[in-house]
Amino acid sequence: MLKRAFVARDPGRIRLRFASRAVLGIGLAVVLCGAAGHSLAASITGGLAALLALFTVTDPTVRGQAITTALLPAVGLPVLTLAAVLHDVPVARDLAFLAVVGAGVYARRWGPRGHSLGVFGFMAYFSAQFLHTVPGQLPELYAAVLLSLIASSVVRFGAWCYERRLAVPVAVALPAGASGLGRITTRQAVQATLGAGFALAVGQVLSDQRWYWAVGATWWVFVATTSRGETVVRGFRRSLGTVLGIALGFAVAVPLHHEPVAAAVVVALSVFGIFYTAAVSYTWMMLAVTVMASMLYGLLGVLDAGLLMLRVTETTVGALGAVLAVLFVLPVTTHSVTEAWVERALRCVRTCTAEAAARLAGSEDADPPRSVAELEAILGRVRLSLAPLVHPLNPMKDRKRRARHVLALLDDCAREVRGLASVAADPEASHDARLAAACWRVESAVEALTAPGRQARAPLAAGLPAHATAAEPALAHLHGLERALAELATPLHGPPGAPLAAV
Repeated sequence: MLKRAFVARDPGRIRLRFASRAVLGIGLAVVLCGAAGHSLAASITGGLAALLALFTVTDPTVRGQAITTALLPAVGLPVLTLAAVLHDVPVARDLAFLAVVGAGVYARRWGPRGHSLGVFGFMAYFSAQFLHTVPGQLPELYAAVLLSLIASSVVRFGAWCYERRLAVPVAVALPAGASGLGRITTRQAVQATLGAGFALAVGQVLSDQRWYWAVGATWWVFVATTSRGETVVRGFRRSLGTVLGIALGFAVAVPLHHEPVAAAVVVALSVFGIFYTAAVSYTWMMLAVTVMASMLYGLLGVLDAGLLMLRVTETTVGALGAVLAVLFVLPVTTHSVTEAWVERALRCVRTCTAEAAARLAGSEDADPPRSVAELEAILGRVRLSLAPLVHPLNPMKDRKRRARHVLALLDDCAREVRGLASVAADPEASHDARLAAACWRVESAVEALTAPGRQARAPLAAGLPAHATAAEPALAHLHGLERALAELATPLHGPPGAPLAAV
């Protein structure tokens, strides 16, 4: 797990730049808040606003990112005001918090922008509980949030906008073909609200001061998940990361929180860890979040061993609330989600093959690299949906083995498609009559794997001769692609009573 987080491939050093820019942007925001004479609470609020702007705004274009960032105060400041006004009215405060949870999750139906605004609104309410915000503090907090968003935007869109030199990432929306997925945001909004209600009630029994930790855990478990299996795994990873972070907090935050310089260094390293590990390990990201939160509590003068242990308990309660909600309230099975993503990946393989063949035939309109990028994005979602099955603690060994086999074969397909696209990009490459026949066989294989009633069918066997070599690179890649598709029939066409992912 540690190796995956810190030694994982980082093409173009994107994760490194992402994390380094975050430290600079958030650091600048906090320094400017301090220079403006803001209180520690306002500086923390501003730093959190900068962190969220840099972390959650993921529109595919720079222009879209700038627009979403500009819209953040329109959502965050009214929610912050609501939380402050209701600070001394517990029942109304709690009901409003649950409404914010539901609205924030529901907003994901509007894509990355809806997701970003939903997260920012939720965290505005959460931070008000964290800092016990009252109406008299609002003018200062407004100023800190706006100043911090401007500072982080100067770094992101001005000083270090590395995205301008990158290809626009492919946006992959949820497939609508599987049962229930068309209403996934509505389902998740209901699940999150009920799960948060459970967490809020139990969390207040444990602590009338820090109950919001449980609600926060429920919220973040729902982020970036679709099925109940994904949510269960994410809940486990959140709890594990929090426990590890608390252990590190005892070793680092407790002895150093009285030292401002040391505390600032630890917070900066934690911020770097959050951004650097987020894409590859939710557990290690949560460790970094927990260390950062522990240090902030130290700066606020309330850190002790009992507080750290309470955080573990509240996080566990929140994760339990999320798990109970996805298991018993409008559940979306892992099988339905996985089936939809695998089918979409296979159809994208067919599209990639057709695009490459068209380019080899001389078409200037064909764009194989774009199709390959889409396939890579879809495979990322396949891996996420299969995570419950390949998790080390999954006791269903046969299904774990089948899931790993599917992932390996889909990776083989992606490798062959990348190679085929690379060959097609060569201006010296020419069309061969055998390519059309091979592409037809690939299309037929995909149809056999994805057509209704496919358990009764099998894809066509690979028809290219085994001697297709580097002398015929396009044919060699197509041969490898046919072979991988033919082998996929075994794990995908299992007995009806043993679905690939019946979680």
